[in-house]
Amino acid sequence: MATMANPTRDDFAKMLDEQLGGAGEEGFEGRVVKGTITAIENDKAVIDVGLKSEGRVPLREFARGEGSEHGLKVGDEVEVYVDRVENADGEAMLSRDRARREAAWDKLESEFGEGKRVDGVIFGRVKGGFTVDLDGAVAFLPGSQVDIRPVRDVGPLMDIPQPFQILKMDRRRGNIVVSRRAVLEETRAEQRSELIDKLTEGQVIEGVVKNITDYGAFVDLGGIDGLLHVTDMSYKRVNHPSEVINIGDTVKVQIIRINSETQRISLGMKQLESDPWEGATVKYPVGAKLRGVVTNITEYGAFVELEAGIEGLVHVSEMSWTKKNVHPGKIVSTSQEVDVVVLEVDSEKRRISLGLKQAIGNPWEDFAANHPVGSTVEGEVKNATEFGLFIGLDGDVDGMVHMSDIAWGISGEDALALHRKGEQVSAVVLDVDIEKERISLGMKQLERGAPAAGGGAAAAGGGAVGGLRRGEVTTVTVLEVRDGGLEVQAGEDGATGFIKRSDLGRDRDEQRPDRFQVGQKLDAMVIGFDRSKKPNFSVKARQLAEEKEAVEQYGSSDSGASLGDILGEALKGRS
Repeated sequence: MATMANPTRDDFAKMLDEQLGGAGEEGFEGRVVKGTITAIENDKAVIDVGLKSEGRVPLREFARGEGSEHGLKVGDEVEVYVDRVENADGEAMLSRDRARREAAWDKLESEFGEGKRVDGVIFGRVKGGFTVDLDGAVAFLPGSQVDIRPVRDVGPLMDIPQPFQILKMDRRRGNIVVSRRAVLEETRAEQRSELIDKLTEGQVIEGVVKNITDYGAFVDLGGIDGLLHVTDMSYKRVNHPSEVINIGDTVKVQIIRINSETQRISLGMKQLESDPWEGATVKYPVGAKLRGVVTNITEYGAFVELEAGIEGLVHVSEMSWTKKNVHPGKIVSTSQEVDVVVLEVDSEKRRISLGLKQAIGNPWEDFAANHPVGSTVEGEVKNATEFGLFIGLDGDVDGMVHMSDIAWGISGEDALALHRKGEQVSAVVLDVDIEKERISLGMKQLERGAPAAGGGAAAAGGGAVGGLRRGEVTTVTVLEVRDGGLEVQAGEDGATGFIKRSDLGRDRDEQRPDRFQVGQKLDAMVIGFDRSKKPNFSVKARQLAEEKEAVEQYGSSDSGASLGDILGEALKGRS
C-alpha cells in the first residue's frame, strides 16, 4: 500500500484518536469518520481511516448525489461509516451509504423537530406507496400522501428533487414516513389566503365551472373555488343547476359573501340581473286577471310563473269552488297554462297569492242568476244522509232537500226511504246562500195541492198559506232539535216550519231548544212565512197574545185583583 505524503498515517491516526476522544480502535466501530482515498481498484475505492488496515468501499455507494463513480480520485477526503475495525481478511469494514444515512438522520431529526420541510427524490415503488431518498436516508411515501387528489401516474414525479413533510420518524427502527400532500395543502392554503385578500364582497369576477352538485356549482376563480348556490343562479325557479350551466363554462359571478374564518366564498349570478320583483305591486294589482304557467305542484297548492323570476302560489283552497279536499295535481298539471286572479302581493317577502277559482267565476252566483227562488230544477241524487238528499245541479254544484221537504203526509225517515242514489228527481229552489255555498231545495212543493212558491201578496199580507194563517195558534210536532231552534210540523201531515230559539218562550230559561224532544207537541202561533213560504212559529208570541187577552177579559172588573190573579184565572179557564 502506498504511503501518503501529506498527511502521514500516524498524523491521521492521531487526529482520529483525538476526534474519538482516545477511545482506541474499538471506538471507531459504529462511528462516521473521515478517510482518504489511497487507491481506486476496479469498482472499489481503497480508503484509509487511520486503522491498522484500509477498507474497501464499492464505487456505486458514491454515485447517488455525488456524480458518477469516475468522479473520485486518489487523495479525496470522504466520510465513511466504520462497521467493523477488522474482518476475517484483516481489512476494515467501511460503508459510504451508511455514513450518508447517519448524517442524513442527524439532519432530518433536527428538521423534524423544527417542523421544516425536507428535500427528497422519489426513486422506487413498494407495496402501498413509494420510496424517497432524503439525501441518504430512505423514507416511505404512502400512496394517499402523494397528492391532494388521487394520482394515476406517478412517473412524472419520480427522480426529481421536491419538498416533503416528515410525518413520523423512528431512528431505532430506521422508519421515516413523509408526505408530499401536506406540502401541497399548506402551499395551497397560503395561495388561497393571498387570493382571498385580493377579493372583496360585491366584486364581479369571471370563473370556470369545475363541478356541479344538486345544490349548486363550484366555480374556479383562479386558484380558489367559490360556491354558486342553485338559489342564486337565477330569479326564476331552477330545479337543477345543470339547467343553467355546464362543467367547463366560463361564467360571470358576483362575490356575495367571504367568510374569512372558513375561507369560503359564496357567489351569485342573478345579482347581476335586474330584480323582477321591483314594482311588483304596480305590475300585479290585487284583482288583476293574469295568465301563467304551472311550474310546480305540492300538497298545499301549485306555483304559477307569471314572468321569469316571479311565481305566485295558488293555495289548494283557492283552486276550485266545488272540488274540496282534492290533491292539486288532480286539478292542474305541470307546464299547463292557467288563468289566475291576484289575491295578495307582498314585495318584501317576495310572495304573491293567486286564485284559480276566482278566474272562472263563482258557480253559486251563476246558479242564483239562472235559477231564482221558486224555479224548478232537475238533478241526480248524489248522496242520501240521515237528514236529507244531496242533488247534483248545473254548474257542478249540489243542492240539499231536507228530509222534511221531501214529501207531505209522511215522516222524514219514510220520505228518505222513497229515494235512492243515482235517481233523477225534480225540485223547487227554496233558497240560495252564495256566501255559505248552500242551495236549499224542496220536492214536496211540487206535489198537487202544495202551497205555491211565491204565493204573492196574500201570504205577505196575512193570508193563508197551506191552510195556515198569520196569527193563528195551532198544535205543532217537534221534528228536529237544533241549536238555533226547532223544526216543527203543523198537524199530522201539515206544512213544516221553524221556531227560532228566541221564540221558544218569554224567559231566557224557556229559550233552550234542548228542553224539547222530537215528537213532543206544543201550541205555537204562526207569525209569518219565509221566501219559500214555509211558516214561522212562535211560542213566545202565543204567550204574549194570551196574556193580552187575559188582561182585556178580566182587567175591567172592579174586584181589585192583581195581574197575577188575573193571569191565574185565565190559565184556569184554558185548562
